[in-house]
Amino acid sequence: MLLTPGPTPVPEFVRKAMADVTIHHRTPEFEEIFKETRELLLEIFDMPEAVMLASSGTGAMEACVTNLTHKKALTINSGKFGERFGKLCQAFDIEFTEIKNEWNTPVSVDAVVEAVKADSEIDAIFIQLCESAGGLRHPVEQIAAEVKKINKDIMIVADGITAIGVEKVDTTNLDAVITGSQKALMLPPGLSMIGLSNAAVEKINTKPAGYYLNLASEIKKQKTNTTAYTAATTLIIGLREILSNIKNNGGFEALYEKTALRASSTREALKAIGCEIYPSSPANAMTTIYTENAPAIRKILKTKYNVNIAGGQDHIKTLIFRINHMGLVEDFEASWVVNAVELAMDELGLREFDGTANKVFASNMFKGN
Repeated sequence: MLLTPGPTPVPEFVRKAMADVTIHHRTPEFEEIFKETRELLLEIFDMPEAVMLASSGTGAMEACVTNLTHKKALTINSGKFGERFGKLCQAFDIEFTEIKNEWNTPVSVDAVVEAVKADSEIDAIFIQLCESAGGLRHPVEQIAAEVKKINKDIMIVADGITAIGVEKVDTTNLDAVITGSQKALMLPPGLSMIGLSNAAVEKINTKPAGYYLNLASEIKKQKTNTTAYTAATTLIIGLREILSNIKNNGGFEALYEKTALRASSTREALKAIGCEIYPSSPANAMTTIYTENAPAIRKILKTKYNVNIAGGQDHIKTLIFRINHMGLVEDFEASWVVNAVELAMDELGLREFDGTANKVFASNMFKGN
């Protein structure tokens, strides 16, 4: 049972769709597939423009940094992926200021507002919706609303790689939202997507940057249902399949509600057996538990209960474990995991097993339904 916060399991119906006969990307047949996929993507982003790139999510991050920063960037670092925005700025000699917090602490709205007021050169802000290094949710929508009051021309770029397909994101004041194929969209790695505002498209076209990750070139081509360079045909076919399936089986809102209920039920179940939730503002993409016993618990889950969950990175590598809620996770899978955690804690002498985790999980799920 793969319950790491990416890659997520690829459903059988998606695998079958991607296993069909390979078609050429410069054909009317693929252009029709691309058109349908693009329309679904615009719907899930709820933004006027979108592009698909044959790259991991980092490729989309790089494209946004190089195409949307014309003067100076402000980066928000509360984890490994917020840190990456700063590293991208360094790689391209783009001037930036960084606001840095602990990995369990979201940035405050006031801190961003103060930074913007103090430096008129800042023309782009880069932040995670969900910082998956610690599983926290930044107050991105509130930050964007306040920043736009100060200067509507500042681009707000949100990394939604572990948020799109997990929750409804208010994109009213966002200019670019990034996602990747291997998270809530339940595809193999290798496809990244960016939702864009009209203001972002206008800014990109005034000063195109890069060659392969030139967003001006991609926007122009993808409006005609093709790509500037070779398209990731198989992944785009899979993306159409998964987005169509979600839309035709209750819709995106139903998926968001199920994910939120499963996430809150998992957190309540684990708190009931003495586990400590790591982030102060948890994202619904995953449940992150802080414990020095994380490696031992993960080992028991994998070897004894056939459950693969994730640990941490860098300084919290052995201090947390993360349980995925992204995608089409079945309720019984989440129930199995919390029960397995409680059994592992019993085996390690941390608490005696009495089924509390499963009882609390079931109770919360029942109330939610």
